[in-house]
Amino acid sequence: MSLNLNSKGPKIKEFHITPIAVVDPPLLNAAGLHAPYALRTVVELVTDDNISGISEIPGNIAIDIALEKSKSLIIGQDPFQLNQIRDILSANFDTEDTIKRGDTPWDQRTIVHIFSAIEVACLDIIGKIINRPVVDLLGGRRRESVPFSAYLFYKYEGAGGALGFDTNPNAIGWDAARQASALNPNEIVTQAKAMCQEFGFQSIKLKGGVFEPRQEVDAVLALREAFGAETPIRIDPNALWTVETSIKYGKEMEGVIEYLEDPCRGQENMATVRKALKTPLATNMCTTSFEDIPRSIELGAEDIILSDHHFWGGLQASMTLAGVCQTFGRDLSMHSNSHLGISLAAMVHLGAAIPNLRYALDTHYPWQSDEIITCGRLKFEDGQVAVPKGAGLGVELDRQALEKLHQNYLKCGLTKRNDEIEMQKVQPDWKFMPTRW
Repeated sequence: MSLNLNSKGPKIKEFHITPIAVVDPPLLNAAGLHAPYALRTVVELVTDDNISGISEIPGNIAIDIALEKSKSLIIGQDPFQLNQIRDILSANFDTEDTIKRGDTPWDQRTIVHIFSAIEVACLDIIGKIINRPVVDLLGGRRRESVPFSAYLFYKYEGAGGALGFDTNPNAIGWDAARQASALNPNEIVTQAKAMCQEFGFQSIKLKGGVFEPRQEVDAVLALREAFGAETPIRIDPNALWTVETSIKYGKEMEGVIEYLEDPCRGQENMATVRKALKTPLATNMCTTSFEDIPRSIELGAEDIILSDHHFWGGLQASMTLAGVCQTFGRDLSMHSNSHLGISLAAMVHLGAAIPNLRYALDTHYPWQSDEIITCGRLKFEDGQVAVPKGAGLGVELDRQALEKLHQNYLKCGLTKRNDEIEMQKVQPDWKFMPTRW
């Protein structure tokens, strides 16, 4: 007997898509340079009884167009029927193999972005209807607050925004460090001290793949000297090293770092490096979907998967991933992006639910100064964020702030992330290379 799943329950009557541009400092990475603005897209679903659910994903005009196309498919659906919503979207959008992700350090697949945006907004609605937090929809909380790591970047002087490199000479503390240059080990240590003092982080991550490995390893060693052995340190070269370079510097950092993230490209190469090192390997580049996992397990490509609910198909899929990781002896932590409070709140709900959280999550949040939630910026205490109180995500949309950042989007002229183009504004001959050292 077939079921008429649309016969009862609330229905989605409105679907709003708002692209925004968030001030972002000139941070350096393997793909080039961050633009003065990071793009995000905010999705709001409203039911026929006027319950609103929100989500936030990385911004990209192609994703926004796809979201717009999905409106006719989603309006009229029951937000509780997430399986049906997923099936409808899968039937109407091309599925993409992970190979289409490309060489960039961020994921650009369409369907995972669309569904994760809609799923989080639906879970926000469901939580409000039944008066429970999203973490309870994921099986319940295993911890009251979620630890995050200080995320250090090499950077040029400046704080982002309209002129890109604007600075405030009167800034102090983290506000000053956020706009200062960080191009050598001493400046990286200064950045780390300011960030840890402001937010209380208990572990540190360095985004590498910018300078030759010797300089970046020296920065890791300088961090170890400055913070001591009790502070876990990790480095992410964004897969720009060869296998030989990965092994050479990986061995030098044994006993210094808690894990080495994506030193080289591809599961086979990662497995070769892993066999040569005692240090655990983590990835958010070589194992990026469920279809990648069998080969990963066969090869022994990594020890830790750094998930991202935006790229793994939502919060519920991320809980499935947590179970897979438990089954095969993998740890699970989370990758980050230039997010605001809606995305961070979703990460916290997920982080509170997953088992065996041994590694602090990544977050770009200290680098962003804007916010679009009514409670203001979420607070870090001793490097942790408490699960937001209230039903659903526990955060509400600040519509005035949203409109301001939407105007930023309209004025800045950016429609997708392209760090290579931004880098060429500083170094005209610079080209992205999938393997550099």
